[in-house]
Amino acid sequence: MDLKFPHHECEIAQNMGAHGPEQPVRYWLHGNMLTVNGRKMSKSEGNGFTPEELITGNHKLLEKGYSPMTVRFFMLQGHYAGTLDFSNPALQAAEKGLDRLMSAWGLLDGLAPVTEGEKAPDLDAMRARAYAAMNDDFNTPVLIAVLYDAVKVVNSVAAGRMALDASGIEALKALFHEFAHDILGLQPENTSDVGGSDRTDGLMEVICTLRGEAKANKDWATADLIRDRLADLGVQIKDGKDGTSWTFD
Repeated sequence: MDLKFPHHECEIAQNMGAHGPEQPVRYWLHGNMLTVNGRKMSKSEGNGFTPEELITGNHKLLEKGYSPMTVRFFMLQGHYAGTLDFSNPALQAAEKGLDRLMSAWGLLDGLAPVTEGEKAPDLDAMRARAYAAMNDDFNTPVLIAVLYDAVKVVNSVAAGRMALDASGIEALKALFHEFAHDILGLQPENTSDVGGSDRTDGLMEVICTLRGEAKANKDWATADLIRDRLADLGVQIKDGKDGTSWTFD
């Protein structure tokens, strides 16, 4: 948003001056500012973190690491033109929300038609609402709300509480694939590979503790061996005044 004037307007003028009256691009999407716990993200505040730090959790303001797909989903829950406020509670809520969405999506392949129960909502109307959300200036929060409505349908059919035929199940599959996958870019991920997962954090804490004990005992050979072997695996160990931290290459 802070580049809209004068930088992007200048860029348009330069392109049109160089290439004639044709517009260089029809749409410009200006993202709004990032904040952390309600305060603007900036170097002077010391509250800025990189995507890598978000994933590994190696930042003083982060309680843990968050998977790339969780971060993506968190960002999609806000409109691109609105201020995006990072906080641990918000990221953890996104983590739970994404899990709920992906769990329902995963049920679809094995979902069988149900002939008795509550009548399913109009899936064509649900699809139209999804398109309307994206046509409304890429309103991803509204689109996600529509997908959550689809999640309720999937869970109700899976529990045998709602009737839905085979064509309805195919319509749900198409809805998730086109909007959750193709448009929002969501997909299943192997959370065991996430740097900030509880298991990875626990293992690295043990390794760093053992290396710290080796250094305390002036066993430099063992300390260096641990550091070098981790480096071979793409893990960088950093010793600082506040202790030892680690990051993935």
